[in-house]
Amino acid sequence: MKKLSLLCLLLISITSFSQNISGQAFYESKTTVDMDGFGGQDMTEEMKKMIMESMKSMLEKTYILTFSGKESIYKEEEKLEAGMNPGFKMMMSSFSAGDQYKNLDTKQMLEEREFFGKQFLVSDTIATLDWQLEKESKQIGQYVAFKATAVKKIDANDLSMARQKKTEKKEGETANESIDKNDPWSQIEIPTEVLVTAWYTPMIPVGNGPAEYAGLPGLILELNVYRTTILCSKIIMNPKEAEKIAPPTTGKKVTRQEFNLIVKEKTEEMRENFQGGNREIRIGG
Repeated sequence: MKKLSLLCLLLISITSFSQNISGQAFYESKTTVDMDGFGGQDMTEEMKKMIMESMKSMLEKTYILTFSGKESIYKEEEKLEAGMNPGFKMMMSSFSAGDQYKNLDTKQMLEEREFFGKQFLVSDTIATLDWQLEKESKQIGQYVAFKATAVKKIDANDLSMARQKKTEKKEGETANESIDKNDPWSQIEIPTEVLVTAWYTPMIPVGNGPAEYAGLPGLILELNVYRTTILCSKIIMNPKEAEKIAPPTTGKKVTRQEFNLIVKEKTEEMRENFQGGNREIRIGG
């Protein structure tokens, strides 16, 4: 009861305080991959280990959220990526966001994306999730964090959310008989929705968070979405020197729906080329 009373008091004062709060939050992001689900059943454990090691720099990243008032910029911390195949790196980076700018007043979000060497500036609105505030709390660093959950709808063309296709075993066939092993794209599907679990702290009364997430009565310190966990490792409040917050400007401006469709069309082109024995990938206008 004491925790809930404290939460109510903090929620009442959040609006007046948040306008003058600035800071930097450092996040560690980790994504897991189901190797068996994507054709790894026939691989040795040593082969799986080598592949996961080569993907480590793409699956484990550090981000910095710089926020001030109602604006923020979310950037990946630059680091050297040794030992990764350039082609594989390009493919993986095509499904990762670049700099992300959010304005909580206008609900605007701008995001830099690179898709196979071509630059895009994706314009979107901050998703309004129906957050369910839970009573459960825990300590994250020096902050008390409260749990919140929401169901997020997924664009049918958003390949960044692709997962192994679930198949039902019919009489007289194996569970994966309907999947063409020579066609990797037949093994994936896009979920219609995913569960988002966030842990936010009213001790920092800003309705912001990592990536595209926002809208809670306090800074989001931890986020779990499907196979990705984002955890805040350090916070600097009112830093003397912080990066200027400004919307990104690099790339061809497109909407989120337009960008997802471009990715889907190019992926289908890759699929056709793969099946036809043509390994050339064309990136058009």
